[in-house]
Amino acid sequence: MTIHKEGRRILFVLLIVLILINFIFKSANIPEAILFFSYLTSSIFYILILQFFRDPAIKINENPKYVLAPADGKVVVIEETEETEYLHERRIQISIFMSPLNVHVNRNPVGGIVKHIKYHAGKYLVAWHPKSSTENERTTIVYELANGLQILTRQIAGAVARRIKYYIAENDQVAQGAEFGFIKFGSRVDVFLPLDAEVKVKVNQKAQGGKTVLAELK
Repeated sequence: MTIHKEGRRILFVLLIVLILINFIFKSANIPEAILFFSYLTSSIFYILILQFFRDPAIKINENPKYVLAPADGKVVVIEETEETEYLHERRIQISIFMSPLNVHVNRNPVGGIVKHIKYHAGKYLVAWHPKSSTENERTTIVYELANGLQILTRQIAGAVARRIKYYIAENDQVAQGAEFGFIKFGSRVDVFLPLDAEVKVKVNQKAQGGKTVLAELK
C-alpha cells in the first residue's frame, strides 16, 4: 500500500497544521480532557484523509473481451441511454459512485488507443443527480479497441469532489487496468457500452477498479 501522489502534499501540510494546533492547545494549559479530545479527533481526521489517498497495488488480468470497472465504488446506474457528446448513439450506461471512503484511483476499463479527451467545466451537483453526467465538471475519454470498437468513460465531479485529474493524452496506447486519473473526494465514473454487451454487474453491487468485470463485449 502506498500513498497516491495527489495526496502527498495535502497530507504533509495537514500534518503540520494539526501538530501546530495541538501544540498551541498544550501550551495554553487547557484541561487534560479537552487536550485528549483534540489529540483523538486530530488523529481520526488525519487517518480518514490518509486512507482516502491510499493507492493499493492490484494484479490486473487483462482480457480484451472484458470491460473492467474504472473505479472502486458502488454501481448506481445500469440503463440504456443516448450518448450525445461524442458517440451520438444509444449505449448502455454503467455508473459507479465513489464515496470518500473508496480508493479514488481511476483505471482504464479497456486497453487500446485514446481517441478523444475533453475536459468540461461545470456545476457541482451531487454525483448521483441525473444531470450530473452532463452538467457537472467532467472529463470524457474515448478508447478505441483493436477491432475499432469505442468505449467512452467519463469522470464526474460531485458536490465534494472539485478536482479531476487525468494523466493520459489523445493517441496514447494504454493498458487495461492501468491508472489514468484520480478524483479528489467522492465522485462518479460512467462507462458507455455497446447495446449488445453482456452486463455482468447489478445495481448496488460493489465494484473494484481494475478487477470487477462490468461487461463482456461481443
